[in-house]
Amino acid sequence: MRRRAGLILAIVVAGSLIAATVAIASGMRSPIPGIGGGGGAGGPIKAAAALAYEPGAGATGVNPTSSVSVRVSGGTFADVALHDTTGKAVNGVLSNDRTRWTSYGRLAYGERYTWSGTANGENGNSVPLDSSFNTVVPAHQLRGLLNIGDGKTVGVAAPIEIQFDGHVADRAAVERTLSVQASTPVEGAWGWLPDENGGSRIHYRTKAYWPANTKVTVTAKLFGVDYGGGAFGRADVSSTFTIGRAQIVKADANSHRLVVMRDGQQAANYPASYGLASDPERNTRSGIHVVNEKFTDKRMVSQQYNYDEVEKWAVRMSNNGEFIHANPVTVGVQGSSNVTHGCINLSTDNAKAFYDSALYGDPVEVTGTPIPLAAHDGDIWDWTLSWDQWTKLSALS
Repeated sequence: MRRRAGLILAIVVAGSLIAATVAIASGMRSPIPGIGGGGGAGGPIKAAAALAYEPGAGATGVNPTSSVSVRVSGGTFADVALHDTTGKAVNGVLSNDRTRWTSYGRLAYGERYTWSGTANGENGNSVPLDSSFNTVVPAHQLRGLLNIGDGKTVGVAAPIEIQFDGHVADRAAVERTLSVQASTPVEGAWGWLPDENGGSRIHYRTKAYWPANTKVTVTAKLFGVDYGGGAFGRADVSSTFTIGRAQIVKADANSHRLVVMRDGQQAANYPASYGLASDPERNTRSGIHVVNEKFTDKRMVSQQYNYDEVEKWAVRMSNNGEFIHANPVTVGVQGSSNVTHGCINLSTDNAKAFYDSALYGDPVEVTGTPIPLAAHDGDIWDWTLSWDQWTKLSALS
C-alpha cells in the first residue's frame, strides 16, 4: 500500500509539472504558485494606439471658434496635421508627451477640415489619423462697426457704439462677448437701442461722465457668435482711444449765454440766442446733448419755416436739427433774447472759437426750456435716461 501511494503521488507531481510547462509555453499563468506567469516568454501584451477626435469624426455645423483637438491613448503621435480643402494647415501645438494636439488657429465658416498624420502604438503598430469635420455655414454674416477708432480722443460724454448691418436676435449672446477696460475705473453698462440704419445697435454708457484723460480699450469678440436666425458674427472689432479734457457746455436758455467749462474752470462765456420759446416746434430741447459732428459750412433747410441757409462753424449736438453755429443775422439779440429755430446761435468769431474747442462726445447741458430731449430727437439720447433706466436696456439685466 505504501508503494502504491508513493506511485500515485509521483504521477500527480509529474502531471502538475507538465501542466505548468504547458502554461508557461502558452503565456498562461502557472497553476503552481511561483512557476511561470506574466506575459510568458514574449512579455506582457502591449496596447494599440487609440484615437479620440474633438469634434467627433464626421461632425457638421461646427462653430469655427470651437476647441479642436485629437488625443491618443496607448501610444504617441509621430506627426499631426489639420488642413482645409485648399491644403492650408491649421496652426496647433503638440503636448510634451506627444499624446495630444490642440489647434490655436482660427477656422473658417463653411469649410471642411481633414486630419492627417500617424500615431505609434505601444505594440509597435502605427495608426493613421483619418477623420474630418465641417464648420457651420451661416445664412448671413453680420458686421459690427465701432464708432470710435483707434487713437482717437473724445469727450467725457462719448458713448461707445457698435452698429450692426443687420438685426441681432440673440442680443445676450453678443453682449457676453463685449468688454471695456479703462485706465481709471468707471461704472458703465451696455444698452440696446432701437434698430437703426438697417440693423441693431448697442451703446456703452458710463454712470457718470468719463474721467478726463482716461485710456479706454473696447473689445468685441464677434466672430463665430450665433446671432440667431441663421446670422453669425463676421469679424471681431476693437479700439483703443483716449478721453480728452473734461469740457462741459452749460447752455441755460434763460441766461442767453453759452458757458464752456474745461477741467472745472470757465474757459469761455458767449452771448447766445436759443430757440423761440413761444413756439414748441422751435424750442431748443432741454437735457444732456452730445457733440457728434462738426462742419465748417452746413446747409440748413426748413420747409416749414421757409429757411434755407448755409451756416458757418456748425457743431451738431443732436440729430433733430440742433446745432451750435454762427449766425450774423441774430448777433443783435444774442445775449438778450431767444429767436432761433432751435439751434444755439453765436457770433462768427465765437462760433469759430467754440468749433475749434469741441470734440466728439462733449456734453452740452441745455436747461431752461419747456421741451425735454427725447429718444426721437436723435442718435445719442443715452443721457436722457436715469442710470436705473439705462441698465434695463441690457440684454443681460
